Amino acid sequence: MSGFVRHRRSKRIHATFPVFEADLLRSLAAQIVELLHNESAIPSATRDPLEQMLDFSGPTTEPEDPVLLRLFPNAYRNDEESAGEFRRFTEGALRDGKSRAAATIIDVLEEAGLPTEPTDEDLTIDVELDQETALVWMRSFTDLRLALGTRLGVEEGDEEYWYSLPDDDPRAQAHHIYEWLGFLQETLVHAVR
Repeated sequence: MSGFVRHRRSKRIHATFPVFEADLLRSLAAQIVELLHNESAIPSATRDPLEQMLDFSGPTTEPEDPVLLRLFPNAYRNDEESAGEFRRFTEGALRDGKSRAAATIIDVLEEAGLPTEPTDEDLTIDVELDQETALVWMRSFTDLRLALGTRLGVEEGDEEYWYSLPDDDPRAQAHHIYEWLGFLQETLVHAVR
């Protein structure tokens, strides 16, 4: 397992993934995109662009899905009306931004040669990111980790529980992916500096 490194000459950020890791990243990013696409929060593409920019008819209640609630927490804890108004004006754009960030991961991996169909080949995918794209990946890694951590019920200081699970437990396997995403995010942060 390797992470991200900055190339000395080009100053671009590189990572090499075995095809199964790259495919896992693509799958996680695609799941986030799918989760975020909720018609009540995403403006219709068939409307006038100016009307879309000025549309503030987004949702006013917090999401029922715990992952979406973690990604879009209430801005005002003790004021439901203000929280609803804030959500109405911001959630659609926030969802769109998170979705675009996850789609960037998918696009970069596929542009780097990740096959669209599963393959048994011992293939590696070399990814090269400029500074701006690296920052987009970092933000998306945060979303991926928040989503996975929320689904798993990860809490601060509960490492002993996760390490006590047998390796064949699906929760342990998902937690390994959660930690792997953290490792990738950490190496990307160091590479961007």
